[in-house]
Amino acid sequence: MRPHQGTAAHRHDSTGAPRISVVIPTYNEARNLPHVFALLPEDLHEVIVVDGRSVDDTVAVARSLRPDVVVVQQNRRGKGNAMACGFAAVTGDVVVMLDADGSADPREIPAYVGALTSGADFAKGTRFAPGGGSADITRLRAWGNRWLNRVVNVLYGTSYSDLCYGYNAFWARCLPVLALDAADTGRDRKQWGDGFEIETIINTRVAKGGLRIAEVPSFEFPRLHGQSNLNTWRDGFRVLRALLVERVNGAGGTLPPGTRAGVPPVVRSRRATAPRRTSGDDVPALPRAGAVPVEDVA
Repeated sequence: MRPHQGTAAHRHDSTGAPRISVVIPTYNEARNLPHVFALLPEDLHEVIVVDGRSVDDTVAVARSLRPDVVVVQQNRRGKGNAMACGFAAVTGDVVVMLDADGSADPREIPAYVGALTSGADFAKGTRFAPGGGSADITRLRAWGNRWLNRVVNVLYGTSYSDLCYGYNAFWARCLPVLALDAADTGRDRKQWGDGFEIETIINTRVAKGGLRIAEVPSFEFPRLHGQSNLNTWRDGFRVLRALLVERVNGAGGTLPPGTRAGVPPVVRSRRATAPRRTSGDDVPALPRAGAVPVEDVA
């Protein structure tokens, strides 16, 4: 696994644009990867697939679709551990968290990057802002998400509109704020942060670290193939527990000194609603996003 090589200052490619690293956790996603990879922007710095010991052809398919893909094997279990291992392999300036099941639209990546280059430290996807939406969330899950949003905003002083959404992006220099442990402990059992609570942990540590947050409207599609491991009640209580634990455990870090000099105001990206998916082979173009200044929400 390659160590993170970022510095306090933003590093860019020869065109002046930030180098984008996309981290994709996978477990038996061989049937979904052709669709996801086909929609990735062409100018990415790297695509990192973090595999959780798939028993199908996930890794082989990833390498056939993109010969330059970086494949990382998890050293424990769970999505949280996958993200930690993937983040440790990042060499770009911007980190994008992208699911492999086809629910998150890779064509939205420019909107996330635009929010970051306009002044945000952390670009938080939301299905509940104008331009966002979901073809997958149930009424019960939406109701639970609203209540969890209220809890996180009271406990952490945030203004999140969609806590339970894992499509996010951030500057790689913010990785110390997340303080995720990718070290191989020699144990197979999950540790705190190794499971689906990872998204809540990231969102709360971003808030505790005082990062500038921009919400980016995003449209969520249904999973293409396979079954989700999401359980409304079990995972809802897991998120609530993570909110309470993170409020008192003192975990997380801060930005390196001097990394915010000259940073402009935070923005909220605004774009047209994503086109509905028709098929894996017929994909319309996504309109380019604009941005408008808004107040800090962190």
